[in-house]
Amino acid sequence: MKTLIIALFVAFFGLNVSNNHLKKASNSGFDTIINNLPVKLYILKNKNIEAKITNYGGRLVSLQVPNRKRKMVNVVVGFLSMSNYIKATEPYYGATIGRYGNRIAKGKFTLNGNSYTLFNNNGPNTLHGGKVGFQYVIWAAQQPNDSTLVLKYLSKDGEEGYPGNLNVTVTYSVCSGQGLKIEYQATTDKPTVINLTNHAFFNLNGEGSGTILNHFLQINADKYTPVDSTLIPTGKLENVKNTPLDFTKFTKIGARINAKNKQVIYGNGYDHNYVLGTKKKWGLNHAATIYGDKSGIQLNVYTTEPGMQFYSGNFMAGSNTFSNGIKDNCRTAFCLETQHFPNSPNQANFPTTTLKPSEVFKTMSLYKFSVKP
Repeated sequence: MKTLIIALFVAFFGLNVSNNHLKKASNSGFDTIINNLPVKLYILKNKNIEAKITNYGGRLVSLQVPNRKRKMVNVVVGFLSMSNYIKATEPYYGATIGRYGNRIAKGKFTLNGNSYTLFNNNGPNTLHGGKVGFQYVIWAAQQPNDSTLVLKYLSKDGEEGYPGNLNVTVTYSVCSGQGLKIEYQATTDKPTVINLTNHAFFNLNGEGSGTILNHFLQINADKYTPVDSTLIPTGKLENVKNTPLDFTKFTKIGARINAKNKQVIYGNGYDHNYVLGTKKKWGLNHAATIYGDKSGIQLNVYTTEPGMQFYSGNFMAGSNTFSNGIKDNCRTAFCLETQHFPNSPNQANFPTTTLKPSEVFKTMSLYKFSVKP
């Protein structure tokens, strides 16, 4: 009876878990039990694209798209089994990130006169939701058709220090024309802060194919948010022109990554939030375009979000093994995390991340693949 009650609860609300509660089922791979709850792998596909997603952390496990030779290539790094994700030293591979993606300074913020303290899991700051972020959540999953997966989770009032019961829905869809769409929606019963994103690590030449430094990248942003030595924005918006952060024209990721310049010393590479322009397509900001030098696979990122974090895989350290048996060595994958700005709850001049009970939080990002002529 107790097991039935738990199963019914998670079907509606999901459950938050950490690394310490794995109970492996007798079979291997992703068909696993955690806290007596099922973790599964879901496959979304059409004739042009195939995505594999697990409801553990709402993670994108793999993403197959055709290269210039029409051969299917996995452009997202991931692992072969659930146990690999549980023990990984990098907790964010492919994960849905929340409640608050990126950093909050000193793990503190004030909202409507009330002060809140979070868990500092990134030096003096809170990163990607705290100690047990959404990457450890078992999401309630429904797959209404071959191309759509709906994930739901109730983040309870006070979880990781955040106020309000937050009901979150994340919908993955594969679209015609080689697109992956991720839609986020949330409501709360108390004023709170929210910043949801996905932390897929890409290599457009294929998972484990080596460095991403020869990928060509264009970011539709003239400004970025400079940071201090702990990667917290200073509150200013500065021009990318005449800095190593200027990707307004197609540039190799590695062209200036080692430049002796104050903007790129932290983290030994790129880990910066870009302030997106207003170039629209399908009602979305066109955030970036990037293509693999070997495969010819091109990715266009579109979003309703005002910012995007470009991360060049600086902290990848070869301590995990990808699904194809290759180590996750430094700079062998990159991230383009659509988002609101880091530390927005403490910066009044940044776009607000406050969600009120009378509001519905909605954002959407589209990852559109093609082959460069």
